Amino acid sequence: MTDAIVLTELRKNFGEVAAVAGVNLEIADGEFFAMLGPSGSGKTTVLRLIAGFEIPDSGRIEIAGEDVSSTPPFNRDVNTVFQDYALFPHMSVVKNVEYGLRVKGVAKAERHSRALRALERVKLVGYENRKPSQLSGGQRQRVALARAIVNEPKVLLLDEPLGALDLKLRHEMQKELKELQTQLGITFIFVTHDQEEALTMADRIAVFNQGQIIQIGSPREIYEKPATEFVAGFVGISNLLHEVASQQILGKSGIFSIRPEKIKFGSQFDRKASGTVAQIQFLGSFTRIDIELPQSDRLTLLQENTGESSDLPTVGSYVQISWDSKYEFQVG
Repeated sequence: MTDAIVLTELRKNFGEVAAVAGVNLEIADGEFFAMLGPSGSGKTTVLRLIAGFEIPDSGRIEIAGEDVSSTPPFNRDVNTVFQDYALFPHMSVVKNVEYGLRVKGVAKAERHSRALRALERVKLVGYENRKPSQLSGGQRQRVALARAIVNEPKVLLLDEPLGALDLKLRHEMQKELKELQTQLGITFIFVTHDQEEALTMADRIAVFNQGQIIQIGSPREIYEKPATEFVAGFVGISNLLHEVASQQILGKSGIFSIRPEKIKFGSQFDRKASGTVAQIQFLGSFTRIDIELPQSDRLTLLQENTGESSDLPTVGSYVQISWDSKYEFQVG
C-alpha cells in the first residue's frame, strides 16, 4: 500500500532559524497521526509544508506517491482545518460547506447534496441555514470540518483545531474527531502542543523539538518508553533519576524515567527509595504527592482517591516507596 505522506530530508529556514531541520517521516494511508511538540518545535511548519503554504528549502514531499514539493496548495489532495475556523460570516452553514465544491465547478445540486451529507457526518443536521455567528464554538468547528471533508481529500490536516474550545467541549470533540476519522478512512494529520489530545486520538505520534523529530511511536510507546529526557518531561508527568540517585537506588549510571502511577507506597517491589513528602495536591480522582529524595531528586507519585484522605501521608513525613524495575527506562 502507498503511504499517504512521505517526507524526505525536509528542511525550512526562516532567516537564521532552522524551523525544520531534516525531517524524515512516513504516514500510512488511513492513519490518525499526531505531531506533538512545544511552540517553535517545527510541527506547524511541517504541516504548512505538506499543505503547500510554505515551500521547502530542500527535501521532498510525497502525497500518495506523487512528488508535490513545488505543487501549489490548490493542486494538492489535502484540506486544512484551522484553529480559528476561517468561516465566511456572511454565508449560511451549508453555503460555507459548499464553497470548495463551487470553486471546483461542481454542479449546484450535487454540491448541495454533498454538503448536507457532510453536515450529517458532523452532527449538524438542521443547522444548514444558520450563519456562523449563530453557532457555538464547537458547532463552528464542526462546520469547518464538514467544509474540509466534503471535498473527500486524501489527507486532512488539522492545525490545533480544538485549541479555542473549553475543556469539556474539547474532550467531546476529541472523541468525535476520532470517530469521524474511523468512519471516513481519511488520513488525519493533527498538530497539537497538548499531549492529552495526542495520546487520546492518535494511532502514532511524532514528538518534535527544535525542528527535528525526537521520537515516533504509538501513544503507549511514547508515554511508557520515552527515548530521551525531553520526551519523558514533555509527554505526561515524568520522574527523572539523575546520576547520583541512579547509582544509589538503581545501581547503574545514566538518567532514568519512571512514570508516577508506577510508584507505590511501601516496599512490595524490587526498586525501593525513601524520602520526605514535599507537597500534596488534590486532583479530583487522583492525589499528586511529591517526595524529596536524599539524593536531591524529587519523585512524584499519583495515588487514586478510592479511600479516605486520612490514608495519605502528611507534608514533612518520611515515607518509603517502591516500583517494579521493568517500568524504568534510560533516557540519558
